[in-house]
Amino acid sequence: MSPDEMTHNDSRVLRAELLSFDADPGEADTPAEGSVCHLADGALWIENGRIRAVEDYATLAPQLPEGIDIIDHRGKLIVPGFIDSHVHYVQLEIMASYGRQLLDWLGDYTFPEECRFAAQEHAELLSEAFLNEMLRVGTTTAQVFCSSHPVSVDAFFSASHRRGLRMLAGKVLMDRHAPDALCDDTLGGIRDSERLIADWHGKGRLGFSLTPRFAPTSSRAQLDATGGLMRNDPSLWLQTHLAENTGEIDWVAELFPDSRDYLAVYEQSGLVGPRSTFAHGIHLDQAMRGRLAERGANLAFCPSSNLFLGSGLFDRLAAREMDLNISYASDVGGGTDLSGLATLKAAYQVGQLKGQPLTAWQGFFGLTLGNARALSLDGHIGRLAPGMEADLVVLDPAATPLLARRTARSRSLAETLFALMMLGDDRSVAETWAGGRLQHRRDNQSPMAG
Repeated sequence: MSPDEMTHNDSRVLRAELLSFDADPGEADTPAEGSVCHLADGALWIENGRIRAVEDYATLAPQLPEGIDIIDHRGKLIVPGFIDSHVHYVQLEIMASYGRQLLDWLGDYTFPEECRFAAQEHAELLSEAFLNEMLRVGTTTAQVFCSSHPVSVDAFFSASHRRGLRMLAGKVLMDRHAPDALCDDTLGGIRDSERLIADWHGKGRLGFSLTPRFAPTSSRAQLDATGGLMRNDPSLWLQTHLAENTGEIDWVAELFPDSRDYLAVYEQSGLVGPRSTFAHGIHLDQAMRGRLAERGANLAFCPSSNLFLGSGLFDRLAAREMDLNISYASDVGGGTDLSGLATLKAAYQVGQLKGQPLTAWQGFFGLTLGNARALSLDGHIGRLAPGMEADLVVLDPAATPLLARRTARSRSLAETLFALMMLGDDRSVAETWAGGRLQHRRDNQSPMAG
C-alpha cells in the first residue's frame, strides 16, 4: 500500500483475532468480568481515521459495502496501538552507553548528547528516526521529552503531525546545574514554552507537556512559573522525574531544604494534577503515593531503565493499593528497548523480584487502555471500539521460529499473550496503524517515512 492510498477518507476492514480492554482486568490470573473484549474471528471497520465498527466477522460481513477492501490477518492478533508514557527522543543515539548511575549518566552521556539538538537539521533527522523506530515496535502514542532547544520540539511535532500521530511532547525546562548550552534563562524557557503551546498544542492530534527535567535542574522560580502555565490552561500535560535514584533524592533535599520531601517540591509549585506524569517513583513511601493518587497523577514505571541504571525495583502493588495510576514506559535512552513488549518483559522480571508478578492481562491492559487513562487520552485511544481513533498494532504470534513453536502449544489466549511478552520483539509487529493509516509493515521501511 503506497502513501497515496492511505488517506483519512479510506474505508477498509481488517479481519483477525481482536483483543481490547474495557476496564482494568485486576491482578488475578483470570481477568475481571467485563474487562476483556475478545473476538476470535473479528472484523475491524476503519473509516475516516476512526473505528466505525467492531464485530465478529460473520456478523459484520453482510453489512459491509460491496467492494470494500478486506485485509485478511487471520492467524494474527490485533490490539490497540501501544502507548509509551515517558521517553526521551533526544537520547535515541546514546542507548546502550556503558552503565553509570543516574547522575553520572546525565553528565557523561545525556547532557553532551542533548547539546546537539540546537541544530535544526539534527533535530529533524532524529525526529524521523525516532518515529520510525516507535512505529516499528507498535507504539502509536508517546509522551516525549525533547531537549531544551525549541527547535527540537518544532522538529518533533512537525514530523508527528505529518504522519497524523497522536503525540505529547514538551521542551525541557532547566535553568541551573547543567551545561550553559542547555540552560534556559529562568523565564525565557517559559516564554519559549508559551510560543510552542500556541503553535502546536491541540494541532491535529498533538498535545503539549510542560517539561521541567527534574527538581535539581530548575530553580523554584522556574517551577512556580511552570505551575502558573498549568493553572492558566488545564488542558496542558506535565512530565518530569521523581525519586528515581537515592543520590538524586539527597541532592533534592540539599537544594530544597524547606520542602518536607521530594514530592513536596512539585506540590508547592502546583505541578501535581490529573495530567501530571512522574517518571520512576521508585523511592516513595505510602503517604507520598497517597498524595499523588489524591491529585490523580500517575507514575511512569520504567523497568528496563531502572534495571540498567541500577536505580531500584518499582513497587507496583504498593502504588495500586493507594489507587495510584501506573503507566508503562521505555525511558529511552536510560531504557534498553523502545518495544512495549520488552517493557512488559522487564516489568514482569522486576515484579518477580518483588514477589508481585505481572499477568499478561495486566500488562497488555497497561500498554493500551491503562496508559491511555493515565494520560487522560482514553476518550481518543486505547480501545478497539466504535468512534475511537484507529490506532492499532497487528501482532504475529508466529513471527520467529521460537515464538511460533511456543505459541503453537498455547492452551489459552493468556498463554499466547505471555509468550509475546517474554519472546516478542519488533519482529512480532506485522503492521502498525495510526489515524487509520498504515504506518509500518514488517520487513519494509515505514510507508510514511522519507
